[in-house]
Amino acid sequence: MALRLIVPFAMAVALAACAPNAANMTSPNAETPWHPNGHEDRIWSVQGRSEPPPPGSPRSFGVPADPTLAVLPQTPDIDPRRHYRLAELIDVAQRNNPATRAAWQRAREAALAVGMIEATFLPVITANVIAGRQTVSTPLPVPIGSQRYFETTTDGVSPSIALQWLLFDFGRRAALAEAARHGATAANVLFNAEHQKLIFDVTRAYYVHGAAMARARIAGEALRNSTAIRSAVEARQARGLATSVEVAQARQQVAQAELRRVQAEGQQRDTYQALISAMGVNPTLRLQVEDAGQRPLPDAPDLPVDDMIGLALARRPDVMASYQALRASNAGIAAARAEFLPSVFVAGALASGQGSFNASGLPTIGQQATGSGVLFGATVPLYDSGLRAARLRQAEAQAAAAENTFRRTQNVAVGEIVAAGNALRTALESHRAASALASAASTTYDAALAAYRNGVGTVTAATAADSGLLDARQAQAEAHAAALIGAANLAFVVGTLTSRDAAP
Repeated sequence: MALRLIVPFAMAVALAACAPNAANMTSPNAETPWHPNGHEDRIWSVQGRSEPPPPGSPRSFGVPADPTLAVLPQTPDIDPRRHYRLAELIDVAQRNNPATRAAWQRAREAALAVGMIEATFLPVITANVIAGRQTVSTPLPVPIGSQRYFETTTDGVSPSIALQWLLFDFGRRAALAEAARHGATAANVLFNAEHQKLIFDVTRAYYVHGAAMARARIAGEALRNSTAIRSAVEARQARGLATSVEVAQARQQVAQAELRRVQAEGQQRDTYQALISAMGVNPTLRLQVEDAGQRPLPDAPDLPVDDMIGLALARRPDVMASYQALRASNAGIAAARAEFLPSVFVAGALASGQGSFNASGLPTIGQQATGSGVLFGATVPLYDSGLRAARLRQAEAQAAAAENTFRRTQNVAVGEIVAAGNALRTALESHRAASALASAASTTYDAALAAYRNGVGTVTAATAADSGLLDARQAQAEAHAAALIGAANLAFVVGTLTSRDAAP
């Protein structure tokens, strides 16, 4: 008897001692770096644990290295020798971007929530088995021979099957199922929205990178133009027709053009990295991107804003998801109201029991019994300290907030469409003006350089024409990219940027 009590007590004491020992997993104070000391999970079992620094050394708050964290995902379907167009880049992004995969998992989670609620319409059947043995020792008032205790032993097995089924609840489960279905629809809509956003992000980054490539190309051309001016000045100096000031001015222009070329190439590398980041692939990936800087643009059109607004409000994912959230919150009000009404249920059980009874070595007495029953009942909530009323008011407040959110989403969508249309029109008009300016600046540069070579112009006019040509060409390239980005943005806010082939 004593041993039976000591063993559970010792186990309880051992388990209680584990709680204080868990504090050893952290640093002893706020000023001391943490180092693994063996009390953690086997995180560093393969890599090995870092040892604390010797006394007197500088405190280091680094953590042990885990080489498994340095493994980056690969993109096996990339050909580094191929020049990728925009549609191909979008296709790669849609296959590899983790954001779209996460949105897909959220949609699956919402769909499973619908199934979980619909399962409550069906009965719940459970199987139970209870088995055990019990021994009781009772001291005898008068010993009988060598027997001082009267022992009884009882053992047995009792299997059973139980059924519980909620038959009627005045539409509470139906309202919850409707709310879940609206939530699942919203999650699926947002999954498509994530793909639309990915298409737009890649498109925008692609055209920004194209503008950077154009600026780098123009900076290279400007460097060649400046070099041509310097060569002309040095040639005149060799004939005694140019001063040292003119030579210094020409060389300064070359140095300035070289600086602009270096900066433009740095911007090109930055925009390439932004494009890779928008695609969601390995940041160290190297691929060739096709230059879209020469793509022709149309004239500024008259955009039918009212038609675009109607189209956007009917198909924009954020507006549709907001509306589904509104409908789900209205279903939540119906579910909260149903809690005030009774519920009807049915319960049943089928059980069987088999056991034996043994008293102080007497013959064993076997027992076996079976039973079954079906019960119908109803529960009627009477008083709950205002809990159901508070839930109803909460559901009504959520529905009101969802309606306001839906209206705000509509207004934001309309504002984005108007702004996107204005931005596209401005970009197209700017490109037309910048193209005319670049043409005029090119003529001016050619004339200024020819005049200087013929001795009738100045180096100041030639370098000024070179700078003006560079600025005009860069403005033209930026306006070209802005027009393409504006067209993509307009398609995105209207809700028509739905595939890689829809990118402008």
